[in-house]
Amino acid sequence: MLTFDLNYWAVLLAALSSFMLGGIWYSPWLFGHRWMECCGLTEVDLQQSDPKLIYGGAFILALLAASILAALLGKDPLLSDAVALGASIGAGLVTPTLGISYIFEQRPLTLFFINGGYHTCQFILMASVLSITG
Repeated sequence: MLTFDLNYWAVLLAALSSFMLGGIWYSPWLFGHRWMECCGLTEVDLQQSDPKLIYGGAFILALLAASILAALLGKDPLLSDAVALGASIGAGLVTPTLGISYIFEQRPLTLFFINGGYHTCQFILMASVLSITG
């Protein structure tokens, strides 16, 4: 059963953790260059984008995802249960859904693994933060 009595500080921390993971995951040190190549983006494209729209929108969406995840986890979830739910959502719902779109869009398999891997780690991390801080 869903509960909407959320710990908003935990939700905020979970969203921030997701945001920070994305910064590392898509950085030049990890998958940034390969991700840009797979998306057909260049450094110029990224420099010409509106950072308020990109980062603001990403953070708002991370807050939404963290809120729904917190509601699904309920009050005081065990860390093991939280990690299992996060992994199930990331690897069992989000990644296959991306895969369906990528098949029809004829996107590279590498992009599927980069983005699917991020979302799986994202939901595991957010669930862990919600369990520990909740």
